Amino acid sequence: MEQASRSAGTVRPGGRTARVRAAVLEATQDELVEHGFHGLTMDQVAARAGVGKTTVYRRWGSPAGLVTDLMTELADQSSPHADTGSIESDLRVNALAVCEAVNDGRLGATFQAMIAAATCDRQAADALRAFYLRRIEEWAGAVELAVQRGDLPRGTDAMEVIRAVSAPLYYRLVVTREPVTPEVAERSVQRALAAARAGAFIP
Repeated sequence: MEQASRSAGTVRPGGRTARVRAAVLEATQDELVEHGFHGLTMDQVAARAGVGKTTVYRRWGSPAGLVTDLMTELADQSSPHADTGSIESDLRVNALAVCEAVNDGRLGATFQAMIAAATCDRQAADALRAFYLRRIEEWAGAVELAVQRGDLPRGTDAMEVIRAVSAPLYYRLVVTREPVTPEVAERSVQRALAAARAGAFIP
């Protein structure tokens, strides 16, 4: 759930195939930010990436294939969960990173476009769900460590704690369109942590 890279265009080892994928995903993110999911076209992505249309159609198949790969790449670029030795500090790192990500001009716009698309397109919804599930599972590790240390009750549902931290932030972003600030992030951490310590996340 923490911030991914601001761009999906990082070139990794692997020669031309890796460079093509990086260019196409970079172009996909640019088009998504500028035109939204429903304005995303294979031909425009190919032109923007400087890649042949045949290559793009053969490898990704559809706009949904492009955004699925983009969300996979963003998840891959995200950092591991924090492990400060304090669950309060770990959750604060998570919340502040979400805050930074949604306020980032490029990354925040990418998430908003995907969230909007997910409300009416099943494949976009699947891609977005897979991204967030990976991040929730990763950050659940911080909660599991806290349970092992005795900082939270045994049986605490780690993934639900992470959802509880970020849910108020995304509610402001998507539903009420209010600013998502560090102060809001801090309050979300304190409320989720108080609930977790009281056993509210034990099934």
